[in-house]
Amino acid sequence: MNDDKKLKYNKPWIMQRADPYVYKHTDGTYYFTASIPNYDAIILRKAKSLVELVDVEETIIWEKHKQGPMSEHIWAPELHCINDKWYIYFAAGQKDDVWKIRPYVLECVDKDPCRGKWVEKGKMQCAEQDEFSFRAFSLDATVFESKGKYYFVWAEKVGVGRQVSNLYIAEMETPYKLKTAQVLLSSPDYDWERKGFWVNEGPAVLKHNGKLFLTYSASETGIDYCMGMLTADENSNLLDPLSWKKERNPVFKSNESKFIYGPGHNSFTKDEAGNDIVVYHARTEKNIIGNPLYNPNRHAMIMKLMWNEEGRPIFACD
Repeated sequence: MNDDKKLKYNKPWIMQRADPYVYKHTDGTYYFTASIPNYDAIILRKAKSLVELVDVEETIIWEKHKQGPMSEHIWAPELHCINDKWYIYFAAGQKDDVWKIRPYVLECVDKDPCRGKWVEKGKMQCAEQDEFSFRAFSLDATVFESKGKYYFVWAEKVGVGRQVSNLYIAEMETPYKLKTAQVLLSSPDYDWERKGFWVNEGPAVLKHNGKLFLTYSASETGIDYCMGMLTADENSNLLDPLSWKKERNPVFKSNESKFIYGPGHNSFTKDEAGNDIVVYHARTEKNIIGNPLYNPNRHAMIMKLMWNEEGRPIFACD
């Protein structure tokens, strides 16, 4: 393989694609989606390898509405396969209230999600007894399975005045409805989670040797953006906040020597050899022109995840 066709770790991999999500299907096919700079559509890429995802043609599988719900700020799509059906979870606002961000679901029953028909399932539904979920600014939903149960993890703002973005978890009843009421997993407790805004968002889950590692992103979307982590035993009650241990310090942050600024909103996958891979976005410049949220230069990057002797992940860009 030519050097220019090899994976280059911790360097721009897919340009101007924030909130990157890679799903490796059971047949080995890789799918890629992300927020695009105009925040107006959902794209998918499909390839046989991580390298091929770079140049493969992108397919627009859904475009925002002209008005009403799902008509502005189409953010952070994720592709999941549940019970042999495809689902995309994403956040969106609306033109007359652009910050009325809520989580929505698309479903595809065809074999190929890039060519199949996608049906809108509407806003994610909370459990009947839940009076709080998705009533306020809610985004960055992810889904994971453990011990035969599916769980939904998302970020939602609470409070009055300067609102705080927390992480919540609930068990799922269906791919578009929750079975249980929300449980608070994490709040921005530490100084590194409070730069610019008090934020926990962008959760992602990785299983390894009986443990669940839940990474998330903190602080505003500039160079202070960074990643924290929670850890739980897979045999514990995942709806009990005490089952999760939160790291005191970020597990991955800006590295000026590597020109990596504001790394975050990651997902996990495996390469063709079975190695764990972290997919994340970051900037290569320290000084951001304009509002960081609308500056397009957050690029998808990849990192080979390492493990220490205790079975804990090491996020090293050296």
